[in-house]
Amino acid sequence: MIDIFDIMGPIMVGPSSSHTAGAVRIGRMARTLLGDTPVKAAIHLHGSFATTGVGHGTDKALVAGLLGMPPDDLDIPLSFDIAAEKGLKFTFDEIDLRDAHPNSVRMELTGENSRRLSIQACSTGGGRILVTRLDGIHVSFTGDYHTLIIENMDNRGNLADVTTALALAGVNVANMSMNRSSKGGNAMMIIETDDPVPDYIVQLIERQPGILQVIHYRRES
Repeated sequence: MIDIFDIMGPIMVGPSSSHTAGAVRIGRMARTLLGDTPVKAAIHLHGSFATTGVGHGTDKALVAGLLGMPPDDLDIPLSFDIAAEKGLKFTFDEIDLRDAHPNSVRMELTGENSRRLSIQACSTGGGRILVTRLDGIHVSFTGDYHTLIIENMDNRGNLADVTTALALAGVNVANMSMNRSSKGGNAMMIIETDDPVPDYIVQLIERQPGILQVIHYRRES
């Protein structure tokens, strides 16, 4: 089934849904996953993001997203000036990401409370995005669902503890994946749900042994 979004595309500031709206969404996603206000960003552009991104405003769109702007914000073209006012320092360069989508970017972020995040994501068209790597671990999620991102030690029983907590709240899981950096190292669960996860369940998961960090991404309406 084709929905109206596929036909008309997102409400956005142009000129391109993939190079502009998608780039804003990547920046907003990165800000959310950082869980902090970004004050420093090293932004590495790959493929067409690198070759045609400046002409399409990709650079300003990514910074706008890091500032928390939505894709239809009329101030997106002014994002560099606004970043300077808000104390967000950023750099751009080009990178060759093996086997990555042409519209890809990798960012290393630092927040005002010293939180850090490395994220790789791509814009897949029509304003949609796909996050493909977090802190060196392969992942795959779009932000089209409410999403739990759980970093944990690679211990037995962690997955069962998390799914039991979700079952207690009657949360329906739409998609789930688990990846790890190495056996016995850190792992990451990505759990997409139909409805937001209640805060008390997020807190319950955070208290489980072996859980290092829990981020709850609430889908934008």
